[in-house]
Formats: sequence, structure tokens, C-alpha cells
Amino acid sequence: MNFDKESYFLRQTTLPEIGVAGQELLRKAKVLVIGCGGLGSPVAVYLAASGIGELHLVDFDTVSVSNLHRQVFYKTEDIHQPKAEVLANEIKKRTPFTKVTTTNEAVTKNSILALISEVDVVVDGTDNLQVKYLINDACVFAKKPLVYGSLYKFDGYAATFNVLGEDGNYSCNLRDAFPKIATDIPNCEEAGTMNPIVGMIALLQVNEVIKLITKTGKLLTNQLLIYNSLENSQLKMKLKKNTSLDIKSIFENSDYVVETCANQDPSLLISASVLKEKIGDSSLEIVSILNNSEEFIPFKVHQKKPYNVFDVETFDPNFQKNYVIVCKKGITSYEITLKLKEKYPLLSVVSLSEGIINY
Repeated sequence: MNFDKESYFLRQTTLPEIGVAGQELLRKAKVLVIGCGGLGSPVAVYLAASGIGELHLVDFDTVSVSNLHRQVFYKTEDIHQPKAEVLANEIKKRTPFTKVTTTNEAVTKNSILALISEVDVVVDGTDNLQVKYLINDACVFAKKPLVYGSLYKFDGYAATFNVLGEDGNYSCNLRDAFPKIATDIPNCEEAGTMNPIVGMIALLQVNEVIKLITKTGKLLTNQLLIYNSLENSQLKMKLKKNTSLDIKSIFENSDYVVETCANQDPSLLISASVLKEKIGDSSLEIVSILNNSEEFIPFKVHQKKPYNVFDVETFDPNFQKNYVIVCKKGITSYEITLKLKEKYPLLSVVSLSEGIINY
């Protein structure tokens, strides 16, 4: 079917605040979306449909069953396929006027500056705090505006950071709200989330990008919007520039290492091959801490204690058993193993190295 841009964007250009001139600004814009999950996937689709000229999508992950309830632009037949590529194909079906490119790799300190160098706006759709601070610091370092979004259970957060003002100064950034990276906040895989709040925050991010590019309306600068879906309430936390922080130096000297299995104590681990040999041993007690009870586990599990409700203090250990704690990637299971070992030093407990996905 043939149709022209004028017809496609008619409802948007009818708005006098946007008009043909604003639509042309959108057409010329280049936007980087980092993370193609619950936030990033609707952000990308809506930005393309709004008329953004070029989108670059970055995500290392593949589609899983547990993504589908909130990452609604993926389908069951997309499971195990690269998110960025699947999303790019979905966008091409919906809007022919946006150029879409992808990077199927995790963003790192070595790659971030090259990724953001050629774009006008960066959108953070990630769910890892280390990566969020990496993106923030890189944007401050490279003087790029950043549209931020994050989630925690029933709360959503949105802001537009690092915007150049008429006075020549840049607006607040993530470190003005939270100077240091918290180490005890789980991501949505661990804490859980409902799908409405995910979509709401994503669309707030889209709204910010469009306003930023078309220079329309009032941006969420120097403030952090916090929305609670249970109470249907929101507040805006005012932010003040922290002039004592040298983010350029922080960026240059930080490694932003995402917690991985590389730093784990081998004595608290069991490899997949060794576990396979021990399967069937009567002394073995395998405990799954997966939040998704429907997640496929390729062996018998003796206890299911989801991470989001697991309480080491009330755990009743059997010291005659050899416990193996398992999770998807081997990171949160290791965390629980450490806590159990600390509380019960004589307990035989290990974590499945690299998780169920590598079993």
C-alpha cells in the first residue's frame, strides 16, 4: 500500500505546537535507545511512529517467555530471538519512514561513547543500575541529553537529564538525584513488576523525547517524576545540581562492572557437570529462587522459594542435606548462598555456577 508522510502524520502535524516544522525536526532527529525490554521496546515503536528519522537499538538479550506479559511488541514465536533485531523488524512493518539499526551487544564503557556520539538524544531503557550510571555519566561527559526511566515494583521514575539551557549550563543528571550506585536494589526480574506501570513510564519517556526535539512544552528537567500505580499518585522530586561531583573523572576512573559470575568464590559454586553427576543423590536439596514458577528447570527441584520473598532469617536448614541454590543466571543464587553461609557457617550450600540457562 502506498501512502505519503503527510497522511501518515496528519493528526500530529494538525497540532499547531508541532506542525510541519516540528515534524521536520523529528524527521531529522537521531535517537539511541539502550535496552529493548519493557521500557525500550514501546519507546522505540512509539518514537518511530511519531516520525523520528533514525533509531539505533541496543540490546544483548533474547526474548524469553517471562518477557511477554509486559514487552508487548514481542510474540511467542519471537522467543529466543535477539530483541533488538525482532523489534527493528516490528518497527519496519509499522512505519516506513524511520531508519532503524541495531547492536546486539551489551553496552560497555568501551562502546558507550561511540554509540552516543552520532545521536541527538539518548533513551535509557535498561534495568541494571551499573549500566544506568554508565549511560548517565557518558552522556554528561559527551554533553548529550538523556531521557531516563526506571521501575521498582509498583513505582516508576522518569526524568530528562543533562539538557543544555539558555544560560549555557546543563540541567541535573542522575547523580544529582542519587550520587552513588545502590547495591541492594533488585531489577524487575528479581523484584517483579506489573505491566501497566512499565508502559506508562515508557510513554512518559517518549513524550519527553518528542518535546525535547520539537522544543515544545515543559520538560522533566531538574526534577524526578515518581509515579505509584497502586495509589495512582505521583510527585515530582526537585533536583539541585551537585557541583562537588566531577563526573568526567568518575567516568574515566570507574569500570561500571555489572555483577557477574566472574567475581564469585569457587568454593561456593557447583558446576553444571558436577551437579549432573550428583542428580539423584538423596542428600541433595535443590532450591530454586526463580520468581517465575513456570520457568523451565531441567532437573527436579526440592524447594521453590522465590527470590522476592526469600528470607534467610526464617529459612529452616537441614544440616544433613547438601543444598544447591539455583536461579536463571547464577547471580542472585550466589547472593542467597552467601547470606545462608554467613548465617549458617556449617551448612553445606553452594550456588549453581552460571545458572540454569547454562546447565
